[in-house]
Amino acid sequence: MSEAQDTVIVIDDDPLVRESLARLLRSVSLQSRLYGSVAEFLTAGRPDGPTCLVLDVRLPGQSGLDFQRELSSASLQMPVVFITGHGDIAMSVQAMKGGAVEFLTKPFRDQDLLDAIRSGLERDRAQREREVATAAIQARFNTLTPREREVMALAVAGRLNKQIAAAIGVSENTVKIHRGAIIRKMRAASLVDLVLMAEKLKNAPGAP
Repeated sequence: MSEAQDTVIVIDDDPLVRESLARLLRSVSLQSRLYGSVAEFLTAGRPDGPTCLVLDVRLPGQSGLDFQRELSSASLQMPVVFITGHGDIAMSVQAMKGGAVEFLTKPFRDQDLLDAIRSGLERDRAQREREVATAAIQARFNTLTPREREVMALAVAGRLNKQIAAAIGVSENTVKIHRGAIIRKMRAASLVDLVLMAEKLKNAPGAP
């Protein structure tokens, strides 16, 4: 993942703007993919590496703001930098509330756009690293037995061994054995570490 190349997706219906942005990005060694509409981009698909989307507000078919809402509804994490020649305060507020990195009105300074793009790429890189880390924790959690998952849920909730034993109807010594297995399988340095793992997994399928 970390070796995948950064890519800037440019969606603007003006071919001259697309080519101008592509030249700017090449000048700072950034790879770009150019599209005239959201539909073109969706057909092509998202690159594998860190990505930032440079999106015109007004586009043929689906607008940039509509596409931002669609991404949010689908829980897709993709940093967006809006550019527009027809922006207003209401549009800017809507875009930023939707999580946009920046909202730039044409003509804008090249450096302002590049700064926003680099911020977006860094945000996407960090998000991807979190997803990889969570997937690794999920894989370890999947190796736990149903009883170990039950004990883990109670342990990270702060229950003592004797409380866990009473809750699930086993001896305290059995609980200690389960907790040892959980710590080993999850590769947790401590109970605090296990709690942090459980927090990361709370929205994952099958998590405690």
